[in-house]
Amino acid sequence: MRASWLELELELELELELELELELELELELELELELELELELELEETVLASMLTINQVSRRSGVAASALRYYEERGLIVSERAGSGHRRYQRAVLRRVAFIVFAQRVGLSLDEIRAELDKLPTDHVPKGDDWARLSESWTERIDERIAEMERLKRGLTECISCGCLSLETCALTNPADRASRAGPGPRYWVGSRG
Repeated sequence: MRASWLELELELELELELELELELELELELELELELELELELELEETVLASMLTINQVSRRSGVAASALRYYEERGLIVSERAGSGHRRYQRAVLRRVAFIVFAQRVGLSLDEIRAELDKLPTDHVPKGDDWARLSESWTERIDERIAEMERLKRGLTECISCGCLSLETCALTNPADRASRAGPGPRYWVGSRG
């Protein structure tokens, strides 16, 4: 009986050793899998960062100064990610946003208005042509108003140059007896109000 107990004890010890070895192998496999997963994540991060643009690249491609890009970011108009070094990295789609900002400023929108417009863009995908078209639909009236204002300025300038006196206060042709002053301060004829 004693021999069978010893044999049983040896068998249990062997089984225990085998279980410990298996456990060790599983732990090593798990460690290797975690290391591989970490390496893959790092490679993916490096690939993503490599496909992103630096602030200087965005500046060169867009024609907008790096300081303006930082300001736009500060105002919430564009977003960057930080590389391990702390440098800004931008997704390529930021070029469209910067072009939109430049165009919107030329149309006469303030940065607050531009941010409100950009906030209307979808966040679940990179905005496409249809998304941008929806934003610009409301601008037609504003652009027409700016065109009309510029045409009034052009006509007013032509009238003054053709007269030769260049003074709205004393001009007998376009402002006899200083009628413009009754309409209010500033260049009333140029901004479209004739008194």
